Amino acid sequence: MQSLRASALARRARSAVRSLSNCRALSSHLSSSPDADHLQNEVLVEGKASARAAILNRPSFLNALTTNMAVRLKKLYESWEDNPDIGFVMMKGSGRAFCAGGDVVALYRLINEGKLEECKDFFKNLYMYIYILGTYLKPHVAILDGITMGGGGGVSIPGTFRVATDKTFFATPEIHIGFHPDAGASFYLSHLTGHVGEYLALTGERLNGVDMLAVGLATHYAMSAHLDLIDERLAKLVTDDPSVIDSSLAQYGDIVYPDKKSIIHRLEVIDKCFGRETVEEIVDALEIEAARTNQDWCTSALKKLKEASPLSLKVSLRSIREGRFQTLDECLVREYRMSLHGISKKASHDFSEGVRARLVDKDLAPKWDPPTLEHVSEDMVDYYFSPLGEFEPELKLPTHLREAFI
Repeated sequence: MQSLRASALARRARSAVRSLSNCRALSSHLSSSPDADHLQNEVLVEGKASARAAILNRPSFLNALTTNMAVRLKKLYESWEDNPDIGFVMMKGSGRAFCAGGDVVALYRLINEGKLEECKDFFKNLYMYIYILGTYLKPHVAILDGITMGGGGGVSIPGTFRVATDKTFFATPEIHIGFHPDAGASFYLSHLTGHVGEYLALTGERLNGVDMLAVGLATHYAMSAHLDLIDERLAKLVTDDPSVIDSSLAQYGDIVYPDKKSIIHRLEVIDKCFGRETVEEIVDALEIEAARTNQDWCTSALKKLKEASPLSLKVSLRSIREGRFQTLDECLVREYRMSLHGISKKASHDFSEGVRARLVDKDLAPKWDPPTLEHVSEDMVDYYFSPLGEFEPELKLPTHLREAFI
């Protein structure tokens, strides 16, 4: 493993100068202030014995991700990976959130101003960082203490360890803003047991920390009040051995058991309904199940499906199904296409309309186009998955330099 790691680091070093110059050339986007100190403070750094911690630090925005944060994370993680004195890396969030995903309100405003290139920079840099995390050579620990939504999953779940707490809730609610679960979600959701991935992607339902652990989105659990003990223990570790970190997280974590409302009690019905071929068939199956059992979760899932963008539902279902047979890099390249098509307004205005209705005007009354599932054609869905075109470069990931060892 050490020789493999040395070989990989050597390959990456050859491109370091080019990567550094490219990073320096990037302009600052998705941020209200050009001040360098302000931008740097959006991702703080903590030093420990043989570890470094990146702290997402936009608490008033629930640590929503910006282009500047993605660029800074990428540069930090690359430098830490190349540093032989650093054994492992951690990520945390400031305030009551770990990370609420991408700053979609900032994207909405950029789109309305016609600044699509800045939007593209956001997706490109975020997805590049996620690929680095998913192929990282050193153990990674994400402390998911609070809101973990959308891209918040993308910047944590591809890493080695994820610690959920009693304050954690996870969701991929993109279908309710006319988008699709991205930032690697089509990879990690599709690899969950059965058809849980389709369920989470198409409903945006929330999971608490215990259920995250139960379905494999989290690897460990700790009460939020006990995180200081874990932090103190990890701060003393001088190791790059994942098993040592795993043991410490288990030793200082908490043992929990799913309650009566846990997702594990509905897995059979989820598979039965969300394993259907089309969104229409999923809705029909859920309606039958809701009428038969009168279970609250069925009613809730149906309500969320009917509130979502019909086009986003069909695009997201196909995305999860394709992700089940793709690697992380293939999913990210495809999601990049989908995201750029989704913000272009050539196929639909649903993303801008969804953000407006949910997060800007907050009238919760989006006017989806098309308005119903039956009006969503195959061509509309196909467009999201089509190549970007002759003059629009695809996402280029350093697959020749970075390989996943899991």
